[in-house]
Amino acid sequence: MNYFELFNLPAAFSVDLSAISEHYRELQRTVHPDNFADASERERLLSVQKAAEINDAFQTLKDPILRAQYLLKLNGVELMGETQTIKDTSFLMQQMMLRESLEEVEHASDPESAAMDFADELAGLTKALMQQMQQQLAEHQWQTAADSVRKLKFMKKLEEELVQLEDKLLA
Repeated sequence: MNYFELFNLPAAFSVDLSAISEHYRELQRTVHPDNFADASERERLLSVQKAAEINDAFQTLKDPILRAQYLLKLNGVELMGETQTIKDTSFLMQQMMLRESLEEVEHASDPESAAMDFADELAGLTKALMQQMQQQLAEHQWQTAADSVRKLKFMKKLEEELVQLEDKLLA
């Protein structure tokens, strides 16, 4: 099953999230297990499976990184479980510097302000990478877009670590 086809969308990175949500609700209504309460065991099981597939499709299409990965997969570039590393040394150096900055947030004289500054910097870098990846996907530069997705995964990990640090600081 092609997730884009399931949601009646063209296979492209840019999607209408509100249309996806609306279509998701419609699809879930049609396969909801309650509709199959009087059906055979097999039909009930198929209903549950279809609902799970619709959930997977929805989660994939609404998340930009997962959507990009899925689009790449449809075009023959598989990123899941891969062992390929990023070879862009300037990006890797930037990541090292960002990690050092993140470690310094906790020990700053005003950790809350430092965390907000770091979040702003991260958001700007992520936005630029996202725009770059979007253009690469639109131009069918699959391998280059795959590298951008890998980089975005690094950025997402940093964002998650920042949230954990902020939780720790607020505790």
